[in-house]
Amino acid sequence: MNIRNFGLIGFPLSHSFSPGYFSAKFKREEIENCSYDLYPLEDISMVERLMNSGLQGLNVTIPYKEKVIPYLSDLSEEAKAIGAVNTIKIVADKRIGFNTDVYGFEISLLNICGGSVPKTALILGSGGASKAVRFVLEKHNCKYKIVSRTNGDLKYQHIDQEVLESHQLIVNTTPLGMYPNIDNAPDLPYQFCNSNHVFYDLVYNPEKTLFLKKGEIKGCKIKNGLEMLELQAERAWQIWND
Repeated sequence: MNIRNFGLIGFPLSHSFSPGYFSAKFKREEIENCSYDLYPLEDISMVERLMNSGLQGLNVTIPYKEKVIPYLSDLSEEAKAIGAVNTIKIVADKRIGFNTDVYGFEISLLNICGGSVPKTALILGSGGASKAVRFVLEKHNCKYKIVSRTNGDLKYQHIDQEVLESHQLIVNTTPLGMYPNIDNAPDLPYQFCNSNHVFYDLVYNPEKTLFLKKGEIKGCKIKNGLEMLELQAERAWQIWND
């Protein structure tokens, strides 16, 4: 019996969504002879040996979405444009990188926004996840500014009433507010938000972060990252089985 092996690389991997999702999927859809495991790699160089161990596919999370690229033989158009990979398909000696965060975020965003992406956005954070968000917003002609403590268009202290009122969509791509640090939230003047705003948080644990709670109090539409994760996982499964 040939077992098809898949898994997730990153570090650390103590609170990962993927193993539970795929285990439930295998059981629900009666998919046999498949396993999905965690591979916490202390150094990205360890991925070379892992990809030669008989795996059919990998998901990639923090901090390796960009660092894994030199170990791949090819990239999808989206992964190439974004410069970040979260899914790897392994076929013989080929390791092909994809970015399914794009698919997951786009469909999920359209769902919360009623099928039309707002015209302006603030993206909180400038890491690998931020790049996928940027790709989607550019596709939909949404003008955005990146908010970061280090290398963005704006620093948090620059966000005032005028900036907030002129940007309808606010996407948190940082880990602020993620379990167990649930009392943290991006430093924004939330008092200037209203029902014209959409708050989207890529964090899914807790279900409602402090960022989302603060938006909800002001009448904003809110959405966490769970649907995005489910959609990107399903897209990864399609890629592995295509």
